Amino acid sequence: MTDTTTVTAAEVPLAPGALPLLGHALPLLRDPLAFISSLSGYRRMVRVRLGPSTAVMVCDPALTRQVFLNDRVFDKGGPIYDRISEVIGDGLSTCSYTLHRRQRRLCQPSFHPGRITGYAAVFARAAEARAASWEDGDALDITQEMMTLTTRATMETMFSGSLSAETMRRSLADTAVIVSAFFRRMMVPGPLRELPTPKKRRYDDARERLSATIAEIVAERRADPADRKDLLSTLIAAVDEESEEGKRQLDDSELADEALTFFLGGMETTAITLAWALHLLAVNPEVQRRLQDETDRVLGGGGLDPTLVPSSGLASRVVTETLRLYPPAWMMTRTLREDAVLGGVLLKEGSTLVLSPYLLHHRSDLYPDPELFDPDRWLDGQPDRAAYIPFGAGPRKCIGDQFALTEAVIALTAVVARWELLPAGEQPFRPKVETSLSSRGMILRLRERRPAGGPGSAADDRSARPPSGSAPPDAPEDGPSPGLPDDVGCPVKHQE
Repeated sequence: MTDTTTVTAAEVPLAPGALPLLGHALPLLRDPLAFISSLSGYRRMVRVRLGPSTAVMVCDPALTRQVFLNDRVFDKGGPIYDRISEVIGDGLSTCSYTLHRRQRRLCQPSFHPGRITGYAAVFARAAEARAASWEDGDALDITQEMMTLTTRATMETMFSGSLSAETMRRSLADTAVIVSAFFRRMMVPGPLRELPTPKKRRYDDARERLSATIAEIVAERRADPADRKDLLSTLIAAVDEESEEGKRQLDDSELADEALTFFLGGMETTAITLAWALHLLAVNPEVQRRLQDETDRVLGGGGLDPTLVPSSGLASRVVTETLRLYPPAWMMTRTLREDAVLGGVLLKEGSTLVLSPYLLHHRSDLYPDPELFDPDRWLDGQPDRAAYIPFGAGPRKCIGDQFALTEAVIALTAVVARWELLPAGEQPFRPKVETSLSSRGMILRLRERRPAGGPGSAADDRSARPPSGSAPPDAPEDGPSPGLPDDVGCPVKHQE
């Protein structure tokens, strides 16, 4: 029986400003966040045109959650994932519903809480090494610094730190080229994307080099499959007992896709979140002072101990609030696998939906003073699972959310323990909107902290600190520490 209240997608209001042929591509390219914010008055749905095609943007948190939870109908797909798939193939974050369950089962052991506990020691080493390499008065490209930090941590957790410094440098540069190209390639019509411009050639070269690097690592590890207690070893050893097609393990191609997925996801988005968090502390000195006091109290004048992370309440809330203001995945797309009704609107198979964490996170009816950086808004409760979605939700929620949150809180603690952060100029910094809300080009100044404390405090002589690239005393050189408690992680729970 047909619901007589159902309307077609064509009856959903069209966002103003669409141009012939281009649709809303120009405002999306010129100022994407302003365009998205202009749609906040639509409380249910609004249509947007991306070139010749039309997509429906879902603006309601309950409907957004409904889309996330029913991935059999609302599948990964659309222009964002089409472009990302060019690089990572059918990895966990881009594969279709038909492939997802098996891949999720095979990848899940790599992100078991016990594994995150071990990775925390790696995060602490990488964060302390990076923070110790800076000098008083430095003006830093903080995004580049955080990319270097998360690259080192990701390399060690994934590959036991087996890549050379030159390979890491090249991989970092290639990743920057690839990520910066995603959004523009998403907005540009297909034929124009293939024009042999210098930017297109740089993108293709970077993509091929990074893929070749990962494929080489996978081949070497297949030849020597000893368990190195890292993420790649876990992926290689994973067995899917529920496989119905005899594919109980990941083959080489699948391993390469998953490794690229976790490499790009583990490095770039966490680095951007950290850069924004440090920027927000720099321009909110009172919050920074409170976080310094908390850090001094938690660490007690000693070195960075990842087992103390659960005590870092304000650090966790800073990360949570940063992800609200600047969710890395600020826009997502889904494709319908069959006809479906959503919120009284009949959507046809093949239709594209747009979901925007940024839009929901900045709605004044959901968050009082939504543009205000206020970590204490999280004091009285956990994030609402429908209105707060930096990692998505449902079966396709980011598998590495606790990995990223743990790394971010540990790195933030390491930086604040040693340094006071200051803005480099008077002009507010605006995001470089790409597939992520990029912080590329953000400069912060450092002032060495000299809090009262005994030996081992941040005011100690620099010679007592571990040099850049070294592990702290008694830390194992060959992988994560096995001796951490199972509750290491972000104290603010971002869970279903």
